[in-house]
Amino acid sequence: MDVNAAVAAAAAMAGLCTGVIAMLAFRWSERDQKKPTRTSLRPDSNGALPPGVDTVLSVLSSSAVVLDESDSVVKASSAAYALGLVRGGRLAVEPMLHMARDTRRDGEIRQVELDLPRRGTGRGEALAVSARVAPLGSRLVLLLVEDLTEARRIEAVRRDFVANVSHELKTPVGALSLLSEAVMDASDDPEAVERFAGRMQIEATRLTNLVQELIDLSRVQNDDPLEDAEPVRVDELVAEAIDRCRQQAGAKQITMAAGGTAALRIWGNRGQLAAALGNLVENAVNYSPARTRVGIAARRLSVPGGDQIEIAVTDQGIGISEKDRERVFERFYRVDPARSRATGGTGLGLAIVKHVAASHGGEVTVWSSEGQGSTFTLRLPEAGSSRDRDRTSGGPLIVNGDDGTFGTAGPHILESFPAPEVLP
Repeated sequence: MDVNAAVAAAAAMAGLCTGVIAMLAFRWSERDQKKPTRTSLRPDSNGALPPGVDTVLSVLSSSAVVLDESDSVVKASSAAYALGLVRGGRLAVEPMLHMARDTRRDGEIRQVELDLPRRGTGRGEALAVSARVAPLGSRLVLLLVEDLTEARRIEAVRRDFVANVSHELKTPVGALSLLSEAVMDASDDPEAVERFAGRMQIEATRLTNLVQELIDLSRVQNDDPLEDAEPVRVDELVAEAIDRCRQQAGAKQITMAAGGTAALRIWGNRGQLAAALGNLVENAVNYSPARTRVGIAARRLSVPGGDQIEIAVTDQGIGISEKDRERVFERFYRVDPARSRATGGTGLGLAIVKHVAASHGGEVTVWSSEGQGSTFTLRLPEAGSSRDRDRTSGGPLIVNGDDGTFGTAGPHILESFPAPEVLP
């Protein structure tokens, strides 16, 4: 009996302990379920972000990437993929990944500017970006990236432009200052005064041309040529350009010839178009040896989107090397600085031509061979809808035959000129 009573008592005590333990476990479990945890901010199974975040990210102009606590990409904009920030569901830029981890650890917002290699280009150009990392809730991290490449490029162009303008203005101004002192010192020598005065006139003319071309460049960059657009006859532009360079050409015994299709019209700003074509013809005369030829020819091209007028200016000058051909349309760039100083060139003429062509919906290209000459081709939309004349298409147009035919630029350009219209 005593033994049975002891066994029963032990069993009762064991049952009581089991019940107490079970009750405590239930209470602990219930409390844990009610307690907020970090996992409550985890996106659901379909990858959604916390309420409102997805909407905000969709309206941001920046490239956006959201990372979770394991550095996996929860959300990324299409721009982030285009920039190469995200690959295979992971953030591919190591400095940005380190920033995200530091921000997740201490909750501080961080920002840095980086230069990243361009994806898939194989070129040395860098992609300039500004990255900003901020915590998003208790476990997510938001990365916003701004592409600063274009802004950096514009700033570099502006900085170079200011530096070049300062240098170009300083040269003639300094020369005028020195020449004026020389005139004062040689006041009792009429021949020296006359010689120095002539040099002063040359430098003053160079300074005037530079200021005028700066004004012209600023105007074509800022003005909309279509506001004052009108149909402009190509033959009138050609005649005006030839007349502008008649004196320089006559001094070097350069023959200027005009040919091509007659009665062509371009839609645009007459003043800007005349300046652009005049610059091309003036360059051809200035960079051509004495007793050579400069030709200007025009024709119509049938291209998708509407007919274009092609005006080609061909010379027998010194030509342009391959490395220089890529840069001749840059502001203040000169193929031969010494020759530019001798001819009074400012290095802005071709830059003006490029801007005029672009603002009129066209383009300017160059073919050249060193020692054989160059062909600058200006292509612009044709004015009007009448298309009852012959249409041709092809490469850069030149006048290359006694019969007035046209061909494409090549190694034997301007061997002879047509008779159509020769302007001495």
